[in-house]
Amino acid sequence: MLQPPVFREDRIEIMHDMMHKNPFASLISMQEGDIVADHIPLVIHPELSAKGNLRGHITLGNPIVKNLDDTTEVLVMFRGPHHYITPSWYPSKKEHDKVVPTWNYIMVHARGKVKLHKDADWILAHLTELTRRNEKGRDEPWAVSDAPSDFIKRQLRAIVGIEIEISSLQGIWKTSQNKTLEDNKGVCEGLKKESSTEASVMVTCVEKTRN
Repeated sequence: MLQPPVFREDRIEIMHDMMHKNPFASLISMQEGDIVADHIPLVIHPELSAKGNLRGHITLGNPIVKNLDDTTEVLVMFRGPHHYITPSWYPSKKEHDKVVPTWNYIMVHARGKVKLHKDADWILAHLTELTRRNEKGRDEPWAVSDAPSDFIKRQLRAIVGIEIEISSLQGIWKTSQNKTLEDNKGVCEGLKKESSTEASVMVTCVEKTRN
């Protein structure tokens, strides 16, 4: 992934936080000569290795089960907030018109080797953690233990755990930090008028990286 210095993010804790907030990732692998993308939620565990481990699960019928092993390296892409940026929001447009459209976005790429887990206890522990993280704060949070134990056991037999010890991390935070303070503020004002959740989130991202 191209990482211009002005947009590059190297702080592991910042990338981990982004992955935690945006867990639905794209898992890219090479299988039988083809580039394959799977889309699954992955839980980041910073405590398990220097750059963290990713844990998830897939159906037993997924070709990954027979095509990948612990020697296979994969690429995992986490996409954060993103939004179109129109030149009309830049005050500098009125001065010289030397502006063009762009796209603000936040991305993290993680690489590592795949390890499959078929142990029911490991898978259950992962599902319990995945559920806990996503049910936290709800009025009536659901827990794995709410379902009948026999039902859960049948579900466990149909899935395989997946774990990736991260060997490298790349982060891009392209949030108008390469613009002047006036144009940066113009972007924020323009985004606020969009009246969408995506725009509101991007406003916060731009303000955090304001130069």
